[in-house]
Amino acid sequence: MNQFFYYGFDSLYLYLVVPAILIAVWSQFKVKSTFAKYSGRSASLSGAEAAHRVLIANGVTDVRIERVSGNLTDHYDPKTNVIRLSDTVYDSRTISAVGVAAHEAGHAVQYAREYRPIHLRAVILPICNLGSQLSMPLLVIGLIFQFAFLMKLGVIFFCLALLFQLLTLPIEFDASRRAISAIRADRILSDEADIRGAKKVLSAAAMTYVAALLVSLAQLIRLIAISNRKR
Repeated sequence: MNQFFYYGFDSLYLYLVVPAILIAVWSQFKVKSTFAKYSGRSASLSGAEAAHRVLIANGVTDVRIERVSGNLTDHYDPKTNVIRLSDTVYDSRTISAVGVAAHEAGHAVQYAREYRPIHLRAVILPICNLGSQLSMPLLVIGLIFQFAFLMKLGVIFFCLALLFQLLTLPIEFDASRRAISAIRADRILSDEADIRGAKKVLSAAAMTYVAALLVSLAQLIRLIAISNRKR
């Protein structure tokens, strides 16, 4: 058990993983503060209306828009073809609400246009979920009982989970690009300063995905180092 404690809390955790976690915490704070800032700036449309305008601008007419409880719980559900907007977005007439709602509509447009990365992510999702569930148990068992094969298998499964996060990045950036493009082209927001505000809200949200990927990468480097050291 002392060996496990040493391998689990070595210098790589302190100097590599902890800074990545701090970046992730900062990104969460940033998205909330940016959302709050631009929630104080009014828009002519509500979040639900903005999402509808983005869909219509892209020729998508079969997607429903519903309210969901919570704060920043907005998402597009491809299984039911529904955009769900949170209480702070659905009927709010703010720059933040327009940006977030347009982003979720961007995801719906991705599915309607058969955007390849999003379909690829859906195909590998079951494998990635399996990797996420099994990676740490395999690594812990391998470390405790000194099974090099299990440690190596745990690292491989962890890589599968990381692959899902890696594929998510271009999907999120593309949804934001589609959102801002529709906001500008359809004059959902007419003032350039307001459009920049919506972009800042979406950029802050995208940084949470980047930060999560950094944490996973830091963990992967550490796990590979531990596995090699143990061998």
